[in-house]
Amino acid sequence: MAWSALIGQERVVDMLRRTLLRKRVPHAYLFHGPKGTGPVPAALELARALQCTEQTEEACDACAACQKTRRMVHPDVHVFFPYPKGTSDDDVAQRIKRLGESPYAPVDYVRRPSLDDPEKTSNKQVMYHIDRMKEEVVRPMTFHPGEGAYKIALLTDAEYMNASAANAFLKVLEEPPAQTVFILTSSRVDQMLPTIVSRCQKVRFDPLSPDAIAQALHDRENMEPEEASMLARMADGSYSRALQLTESTYLRESRTLVLNYLRAAYTQKVGPLNERIDAIASLGRERTKSVLRLMIRWIRDLMLYRTLGDDAPLVNVDQTEAVANFCNRLPKADLQAMVARVEEALHLIGRNVRTRLVLMTLALQLRTAMHGHESTPVYQPLPEQALTATLHTPS
Repeated sequence: MAWSALIGQERVVDMLRRTLLRKRVPHAYLFHGPKGTGPVPAALELARALQCTEQTEEACDACAACQKTRRMVHPDVHVFFPYPKGTSDDDVAQRIKRLGESPYAPVDYVRRPSLDDPEKTSNKQVMYHIDRMKEEVVRPMTFHPGEGAYKIALLTDAEYMNASAANAFLKVLEEPPAQTVFILTSSRVDQMLPTIVSRCQKVRFDPLSPDAIAQALHDRENMEPEEASMLARMADGSYSRALQLTESTYLRESRTLVLNYLRAAYTQKVGPLNERIDAIASLGRERTKSVLRLMIRWIRDLMLYRTLGDDAPLVNVDQTEAVANFCNRLPKADLQAMVARVEEALHLIGRNVRTRLVLMTLALQLRTAMHGHESTPVYQPLPEQALTATLHTPS
């Protein structure tokens, strides 16, 4: 069954089925929710169902139209990504092809600057620009369908339209040509032009349950149940995030770094602590942020174990012994404060504060919290009097 390609989201599937049966399809949808929960796969399935020549409420998977949309070569189904200026057409085509093969695959330029290297990062600005919006989206959508029942445009990550591109798109949305359907996806509706949002039928996608993600990893990726369960709990409700984690060659290494850093923070032995800080800082800013996110998950496992004991649904299920030892040896640790300090460090590194300085200060505050004492923020602004004195100190 075509809709079975979608993981969970039964409410969404039921609503779309009923819309197709009534044959009252709106000219614009906005599928919104966390990345990897299903907006893009659902949009692709809806496009296939709309072009299918044999069925009404779902794609038949057998007709020529279904086969073309499956291979992403249907002339009346267009998929768009925001991308950096200078991106080659071949690279875009490769991403669209991969999306057809694996609809949950992280192929967008925000999460995956390079298709070949999942760990590569980029500082290039990803955006829908005005020229591209006019030439690739607005103008082609004014033509009549070539062979399908509809002209369909899927715009992923629609929040990445700049102001001029958004206004250009709004014009075609206000007076849509006949037999056209726009499907926008977004994880940040609050960053979209409100007049665009108001002209779309909104469909919300909820985070996926860990059980649903684990089952999909087992069925689709042939993953062992224990590993699937661990990754599912680390995926924050996103199947795409789970797929990213399966590709990560440094996941286990990073989890080891987390444990070693926490131990060094507790002992405050200068040599080991400097080694742990250097090891994390050398990974680069983005991977350091990933390590800190893993640290937050590990501390939240401590909270679960402290409350539920051996029955706790830990994310790091393979590290149950280490979690139990921590809780037993440090019963007074302020776990809430530990999470707060790591979240603050994550924010500071995102603001380009020096990584080593943040990690060193974080270690001091984590040790304080581990001993059950009141910790202070990682960043503390100078008091106004001290700042004034500093500014007026003769050079």
